[in-house]
Amino acid sequence: MLTPMDDTLWHTHPTTFDHVGTSDPRFFDRYWFAASDPRGGGTLQLTLGVYNNMNVVDAGFIAIRNGRQFNVRASRSLRPRFETAVGPFSVEILDPLRRARLRLARTGADGVAADLEWVGEFPAQEESARFTRVRGRVVEESRRFDQVGHCTGTLELAGERIVLDRWWATRDHSWGVREMMGIPEPVTGPPPAPSSGSFFAFLFFSSSSSSTSIGGHLQIAQFSGRPSYFTAEIAARGDGSAPLQHIHLKDAKPILEFHDDARPRRVKRARFEASTRDGREVVIEARALCPAVDMQGLGYSGGYQDGRGLGVWRGDDHLESDTWDVSHPCEVVRPDGARVRPIHRIQPVALTVRGAGLDGEGTGSLTLIAEGSLPQFGLA
Repeated sequence: MLTPMDDTLWHTHPTTFDHVGTSDPRFFDRYWFAASDPRGGGTLQLTLGVYNNMNVVDAGFIAIRNGRQFNVRASRSLRPRFETAVGPFSVEILDPLRRARLRLARTGADGVAADLEWVGEFPAQEESARFTRVRGRVVEESRRFDQVGHCTGTLELAGERIVLDRWWATRDHSWGVREMMGIPEPVTGPPPAPSSGSFFAFLFFSSSSSSTSIGGHLQIAQFSGRPSYFTAEIAARGDGSAPLQHIHLKDAKPILEFHDDARPRRVKRARFEASTRDGREVVIEARALCPAVDMQGLGYSGGYQDGRGLGVWRGDDHLESDTWDVSHPCEVVRPDGARVRPIHRIQPVALTVRGAGLDGEGTGSLTLIAEGSLPQFGLA
């Protein structure tokens, strides 16, 4: 079928824009935006994704305030309306790779609403490409770019109106094929042993000093039976006459402190001892700033009330909302009183950067999963 996008000159396949270049049902294309009060007063996230081969658009919003996580999730049929909107959600790209308007109309028992402008302060950074096969099957073939900026606007939570005064912000935009999108993964062999290690760290950050402002990302992925992955880039800006520098890191060793010994592990502090490609040392230290986001509130990791996660067709118009207690650093209390320790959480952090002329203090967003035996990090 034709869509307004077909009246452009940007086709890359001999077909219309409502088709993608693979029949894999897990193909996705998704925005993710986040913003945090650098003083620790709260955090929010909004995501909106399209799954062409599942005929789905879905979106989620969370905001944390005073130890409560407010969640709104929506889903609809993609066809025939190819728009970045679903239910009360909409994302409008005002200036590509620079500015976006994020809106959530008032909804849910707590009257959650948002009208936000996201602005990039540093150029978007393209990550290294991902391609992974497991037992001959492609489980990931995707791309992503990351960007750091600020967010302004208004937020409404349970009758409280909050004005965002240039909250620290980050975003990513990812697309391609990834596991657990829309369909259960086929069983092609035994699962990894419980003791097998899995480590994933994804840090967006920026900091400033009297002479330099920096913004960037760092990501490490090490999973048993799969190739390791590393990508990291820092953009550094000096005075007005100096050109923007792009500094790539070649490695980073994590040193971790957890809240307790229970599983899943929840990080309290993280230190990344890295080096630039020309051998200069860079140390990034991050500490928890406010309660961590439980990503199931956005629909990730088996989210939604049906437990089926992202990309699942739930009808032409689906909307749900709930509020969770996230005041404990490790446990989340659901509305029915159940206490859980979710593995996938994103932690707003305060951070310090030292070395290579990049010294400064700032804010970041850290996802960290460290499970099983990880002797390389001192974790048995």
